[in-house]
Amino acid sequence: MKKRQKTIIIIMIVAIILIIVSIIFAMFNFGSDKIISRVQINGMDVGGLTQEEATKKIQEWIEQEKNNTIELRYQDFSDNISAAELNFSSDIQEKLLETCKIGKTGNILQDNYQILFTYLFGKNMDIQVQIDDEKLNKVVQEIEGKLPNAKVENSYYIEGNQLIIKKGKTGLVVNQEKLKEEIIQIIKSTGESVINIPCEQKMVESINIEKIHNEIYKEPENAYIEETDEMQVHPEVNGVDFAISIEEAEQLLQKEKDEYAIPLKITEPEVTLMELGKEAFPEQLAKFSTRYDASNKNRSNNLELSSEKIDGTIVLPGEVFSYNQIVGERTIAAGYKEAAVYENGKVVDGIGGGICQLSSTLYNAVLYANLEIVNRSNHRFLTSYVDAGRDATVSWGTIDFKFKNSRKYPIKVTSK
Repeated sequence: MKKRQKTIIIIMIVAIILIIVSIIFAMFNFGSDKIISRVQINGMDVGGLTQEEATKKIQEWIEQEKNNTIELRYQDFSDNISAAELNFSSDIQEKLLETCKIGKTGNILQDNYQILFTYLFGKNMDIQVQIDDEKLNKVVQEIEGKLPNAKVENSYYIEGNQLIIKKGKTGLVVNQEKLKEEIIQIIKSTGESVINIPCEQKMVESINIEKIHNEIYKEPENAYIEETDEMQVHPEVNGVDFAISIEEAEQLLQKEKDEYAIPLKITEPEVTLMELGKEAFPEQLAKFSTRYDASNKNRSNNLELSSEKIDGTIVLPGEVFSYNQIVGERTIAAGYKEAAVYENGKVVDGIGGGICQLSSTLYNAVLYANLEIVNRSNHRFLTSYVDAGRDATVSWGTIDFKFKNSRKYPIKVTSK
């Protein structure tokens, strides 16, 4: 009996000692400013570090990740992007706060359990990475535009009294959703930073001349001003129709050509907005200008041509202005010349070089006019003619600058 009582007393003493040690251990950890051992964030050991030390270590990793490049490949084509281009960010501060709280809740039993469990098995906390979806979409679209043998859709535009139809071509189409998933996965990991661009060959649809006719056909309408509570200006509408029958247009398309010209019958109305005078455009909404080197003859030529194209363009309420559609394709036949352009981060000569300065100048005027931006992409480099983030790059068939007239009255674009 005495032996049994002695055993119970010993057990009680040991238990009391363990409790006391446990309390001291928990209090020691609770008062420590260091993260407990065997804790990792995204596979990086931060155990034994203070929050400040851990923050510095993780931030160094994040800065390195931002500057690391991802190579995108398809056969002989390659291009690079970085996480910084996609506004890479993470929930690092939130994860650091969580790691600092491990074993420091104030509940002795819970704290000791967390500490013991972490010592035995370790604990890794994954960082949640965020990127700008809009920027990712633009990068992926730009890659598709640069891809050799990319599919080109049928397109058309009106130039003078002709409808110019550009025949598309069968080619490669990027699986954009899959490419975006792979880019995100690589940014989140620390593995291989090379992606084989997922592509597939796709046929271009045949030209539907009847559908195009229906889209461009208009009856002539006179411009007029409607006197209501708010003055409403109604611009003229030129009548547009084929100068030949649809059957004759279809016969033209039977010829194997890259470009077709359909003659148009343009019927001008009797009264135009210009004839209504200043009453139609009573105030200047905004203006913006940039400087260029006039001694660079080829580049100046391209700027003058594109400027003439957009000068006098009237945009109706709710209508979308498309830079590519107004300016048209930049070709030798259209009068454009070779000048310096940026391609894959390098300066090379290209037809129509310099016209991004005009689209960027127009973009800034549109911003000051507080009109709705529909589509705008910035260059992947700093331009000399506008401040960082204030440019608008364009490329025929792929990248366009578009804005919407979000006012209740027509606006006129002038360019000199």
